[in-house]
Amino acid sequence: MPRSVNAVASRRRRKKVLNMAKGYWGSRSKVFTIAKNTVEKGLQYAYRDRKVKKREFRGLWIQRINAGARQHGISYSQLIGKLATANIGLNRKVLADLAMNHPAAFKAVIDAVK
Repeated sequence: MPRSVNAVASRRRRKKVLNMAKGYWGSRSKVFTIAKNTVEKGLQYAYRDRKVKKREFRGLWIQRINAGARQHGISYSQLIGKLATANIGLNRKVLADLAMNHPAAFKAVIDAVK
């Protein structure tokens, strides 16, 4: 009796990995076992960095708010504290956008809390 191998499914599985490895250098995109390791590691990085991206953007927003606030003579921590006591519910993303793209509106927010 001939040996039964699921060639269709295994070829499809290998092809899927090799398609994900397109653009990788050398045998990382050609040899299945090496491509599989590289693709798995890339997926691990993608999963991890979806979380890291949120941290990095929050840090960027804080830097932008701090730079905009210091132009008006107030530090970032003082601004955030005064926003909390004044019950102004603007998040850091919106404040950073105001500081970068709408300086007049950002100045109005700072004047409201001073």
